[in-house]
Amino acid sequence: MIGYRVKSLREERKMSISELSAKSGVAKSYISSLERNLQTNPTILVLEKIARILCIKVDALLNEQPDKSMDEDWMEIMQDVMGSGISKEEMREFIQDRKLMSLRIAQL
Repeated sequence: MIGYRVKSLREERKMSISELSAKSGVAKSYISSLERNLQTNPTILVLEKIARILCIKVDALLNEQPDKSMDEDWMEIMQDVMGSGISKEEMREFIQDRKLMSLRIAQL
């Protein structure tokens, strides 16, 4: 069930319902209902908001065996990045710049 997975992933990240609600913009009461399987048909928009804060793909909420390719450290780093106000484009540019710098250093 989606609600069980939301609750499990939220608790793994030591996040309260209030914290998930504040960060995702999804009402606490809705998240609570979802986790208790009272709400069983959330919209894709709601799942996207929750998944983004939990640093997972929506697919991980929908499928029995989610892809857990991102370890705890990476999730924490990504939450810090998202909370800092850095845009996706700025992050992509930073990564690209680092790759170019590494190539230049390797050529020396």
